[in-house]
Amino acid sequence: MADQLYNVLFLCTGNSARSVMAEAILNKIGAGKFRAYSAGSQPKGKVHPETLQLLDGLGYDTSDFRSKSWAEFAESGAPKLDFVFTVCDSAAAETCPVWPGQPMTAHWGVPDPAEAKGTPAEIALAFRNAYRQLNQRIEVFNALPLRSLDTLTLKNRLRDIGHMEGATKATEST
Repeated sequence: MADQLYNVLFLCTGNSARSVMAEAILNKIGAGKFRAYSAGSQPKGKVHPETLQLLDGLGYDTSDFRSKSWAEFAESGAPKLDFVFTVCDSAAAETCPVWPGQPMTAHWGVPDPAEAKGTPAEIALAFRNAYRQLNQRIEVFNALPLRSLDTLTLKNRLRDIGHMEGATKATEST
């Protein structure tokens, strides 16, 4: 049991920015403990260029990132999910598919950098801010002693992470 790898799915509507960043971050800092994925309810079909530029600049390998539907993770043969986190308010409000394994869920809303307007520098700042907020939450999540927490305590901790600085609307998940 000590070597269990937890599967985590990050959801957003378009799967082009926040969920992809979260997937990248957790796969890096949680390597060996977590395997992260991302998907969207209405995927854009491509990852936002600013997301790729930011992640490339931070040393992530972005060659395998793609914008994909959450339906891939509800199909037979999909990885058994242990956690599902929504990172945008609209995905949190949608009726999600039934996930294999009945994962624990929480909402970790972060403002959408893909909606940023302004100069290229202002847009890049919006992406860096989203990355920073996600990175902070994922570091806290990665540090949780998962095996020693009871279900209720873990649910409360996951909810609290979603309320950290920069959180968007506090949507409760089960």
